[in-house]
Amino acid sequence: MKNTNKQLQDLSLSVLDLVTVLQGKVPADSFHNGLALARKVEDFGYERYWLAEHHNSPGVASSATSLLIGYIAGGTTKIRVGSGGIMLPNHVPLVVAEQFGTLESLYPGRIDLGLGRAPGTDQITARALRRNVGGSGEDFPSNIVELQNYLSTNKSGPVRAFPGEGTNVPLWILGSSLFSARLAGMMGLPYAFASHFAPSYLKDALKLYKDSFQPSEQLKEPYAIACVNVVAADTTEEAERLATSLKLFFLNVIRGGQELLKPPVDNLDTYWSPYEKAAVNQMLEYTFIGDSTKISHELQAFLDETQVDEIMVCSHIYDHEARVRSYEIMSQIVKTK
Repeated sequence: MKNTNKQLQDLSLSVLDLVTVLQGKVPADSFHNGLALARKVEDFGYERYWLAEHHNSPGVASSATSLLIGYIAGGTTKIRVGSGGIMLPNHVPLVVAEQFGTLESLYPGRIDLGLGRAPGTDQITARALRRNVGGSGEDFPSNIVELQNYLSTNKSGPVRAFPGEGTNVPLWILGSSLFSARLAGMMGLPYAFASHFAPSYLKDALKLYKDSFQPSEQLKEPYAIACVNVVAADTTEEAERLATSLKLFFLNVIRGGQELLKPPVDNLDTYWSPYEKAAVNQMLEYTFIGDSTKISHELQAFLDETQVDEIMVCSHIYDHEARVRSYEIMSQIVKTK
């Protein structure tokens, strides 16, 4: 897949917001910071702003994903807003179609519906979420087809989505596996890979997606996003310090903890064992930390290897202004219009 023809200037740039809750703050602070960030990145020229469904995690406040999409879309004017993603096995397709049909009706031409087949939580919580749903990852392909039918102009069948029908909200397949890559290709849908936490299959999945792609009414040629972690600052030293919050966030994930996003620390070695350090670094293989020169060089190398069409940036940075600055630096690197 290596090809040096595509340059950073060819990329679209977007945002993934997990709506992390900061230590010493409450979820409402994260909601307000998210809207403030969305307005900034809209001005910076970012293409889309996605929110990810998670449950039973006090440090991630994006459980009511469709509500937050409406909040962000309502406070911005042109940036696309969507889900990265809705975990479809947790929901019945009709309700998803009605929710996103409503969003598309309110904010026409600006809503994306990214779909995942994982629960976005632990198994006990997944059972609680699915108590009246009965879905599973095995139903994922058929549920997507059902959802497509509800959102299309097809008026056949006894059950129809109002609003929703005829809105044709664009669907995306999300994933971190070869299954999702093949499915996205076979269905002719755009594909977003979660390399910000699951890097292992990125290159194989992108190749499989392109090799298996079949044109559809929604998409004529394959289109792939890679989500990566970025902590950019005016100096690499500053970025490295800011990134300690990101590394502590993933350390908490590995430990199965319930902690909020911590401020930067001076010495990570007092927090983790050598094994934990190696595990965090493995999860963060596709993480870009530094000043604009360093990140530009590393990101171009990443693009040479992957040839993705769009980079989705996830930035777990404790300080809001530093987070905004990180996204601004990224926009200057990519020279987003």
